[in-house]
Amino acid sequence: MARAYGANATLLAAFEQTYGVSPDPAVDDFWKLPFISTSLGSEQGLTPNDLIGMGRDPSAPIRDVIKVEGDMVVPVDLRYFGLWLKALFGNPVGTPQTTGGAAVTHTFVSGGASLPSLTLETGLPDIPAWFVASGVMVNSLQIKFARSGAANATVGLVAQGELRRSSPVAPSPATREFLRFNQFQGAIEKEGQPLGNVVSAQLTYSNNLERIETIRSDGKIDGADPTVASLTGNLEMRFADTTLIDAATDGQPIELSFSYVISADRRITFTAHEVYLPKPKLSISGPGGIQATFDWQAAKNASRDRMLTVTLINDIASY
Repeated sequence: MARAYGANATLLAAFEQTYGVSPDPAVDDFWKLPFISTSLGSEQGLTPNDLIGMGRDPSAPIRDVIKVEGDMVVPVDLRYFGLWLKALFGNPVGTPQTTGGAAVTHTFVSGGASLPSLTLETGLPDIPAWFVASGVMVNSLQIKFARSGAANATVGLVAQGELRRSSPVAPSPATREFLRFNQFQGAIEKEGQPLGNVVSAQLTYSNNLERIETIRSDGKIDGADPTVASLTGNLEMRFADTTLIDAATDGQPIELSFSYVISADRRITFTAHEVYLPKPKLSISGPGGIQATFDWQAAKNASRDRMLTVTLINDIASY
């Protein structure tokens, strides 16, 4: 009897022209994506039956609505990650800027009025079984910065439905050369200058999708609409100066940038243009170094007309 193993699992993705309608692989590109883990899948709960008068033993439970949600951990890489950014923010703004020959700059910004949807296929060829989730919207993206290790992102997903197939939706998906960012290539800047003494950091962007839960015979949602976006995070700092303490005390916003850099033409930068810092409590727990954690929140910057800008520089012509 065959058993499924994650080592053999596959992930395919394609953008939908119409929400909830899987693209035709003969017309639209399906991409084979790298991933670390996934919990995306459909579930249908059971509601206890409230009938009485039929004896003490309960009647059969009632099937509840279908939910297709979950998280996916994906690598932050040079080329494939742009697909996740497009799903999170929408199409890049403006025309991709070409610099230095083959280098192309893609700019994604927060606050878009509408977002694209995806079809994602998770394949388990050992069974064999392929699970196709349609109407997939990216609700959130979380990235943690540390001193060592691989650069990963956790993507929160909300989908409309899921279908199990006995064969892959696209037998010959498109691929790209994989080049991953690592944590040692990370950098954090304040107002364009390196911010020292950072032990770890995290940023989370959310579209705060509202699920449209209408009455339908199939139990699915009608869609997932973006509401007011949010950008939060934290900075864990070794207490060596009062730079951030002063900014928190004054209540003045600052600009923070989080980046991974392989070279000048292979990099990704997340820039929060207006960040507000709380004043943290400083605790001394022993003879070791003293640390402080700033749980920051970002807001829309009036001059930039946005809260967050993500710049991805690679060799891909367009997304």
